[in-house]
Amino acid sequence: MQAPVIGISIDNKNNEASSGTYESAIAYSRVIMNAGGIPLLLPHEPQLAGVYVEICDGLVLTGGADPHTEAFGQPTHPQAHPIDQRRQSFDLALLAAADLVPHKPVLGVCLGMQLMALHKGGRLNQYLPQTLESAKIHMNNRNHGLTLVVEKSALFSGTTGGHGQCMVVSHHRQAVEDPGGLRIVAVAPDGVIEATDDPTRPFYIGVQWHPERAGVLDDPNVTHRQTSPDVNLGLYQRLVHAALQTTSSRA
Repeated sequence: MQAPVIGISIDNKNNEASSGTYESAIAYSRVIMNAGGIPLLLPHEPQLAGVYVEICDGLVLTGGADPHTEAFGQPTHPQAHPIDQRRQSFDLALLAAADLVPHKPVLGVCLGMQLMALHKGGRLNQYLPQTLESAKIHMNNRNHGLTLVVEKSALFSGTTGGHGQCMVVSHHRQAVEDPGGLRIVAVAPDGVIEATDDPTRPFYIGVQWHPERAGVLDDPNVTHRQTSPDVNLGLYQRLVHAALQTTSSRA
């Protein structure tokens, strides 16, 4: 049986110039390969979003800087570091194309989760330090706990639900304030929304943390590494397993 192909959204530098480049953190490709998938980096061509979704068995919308929010009824915060508009347009086109094939698994990480919420009618807290004394626990690749608030979700295995705290690695200054049409699955001790899903789809998960960074022993930026495997590396394993079902049905 062919390993499932997992499409990965990527970042860019100087995208308007002919010398512009695409880039992606190696951890995304590595964790997908280790989970048994084939990573495929997706250039920012919104007109190809439907083609990408067709040829991929699953998608990862990766982390990055901050979304432009004017199109969603919020001015972009002056402390925001907005992503390139072309990347935002592309990631949103991917989400729209994925809506047409709801059985295909989608994982949004950090920025990816925020775009998923905006795509479903949600809102962001665009600068946590302005409204939250504990904002620093979410920044600088720190470990912090979270609490699962639903009994069942593709976010975790059957053994994790109801077991209280999990440990994750975070690096963000914005967060989802209103998930729109998505369901809240996990929250931080200070109430920040940490994970969302769409219970009508088999695997449509957004996480505010970086599960691909858990257990990366050679990353000097990660301040602690005592993370919970089930909602970190295990999450990518379940993504690949869900994508494998797509591969099987397509064969």
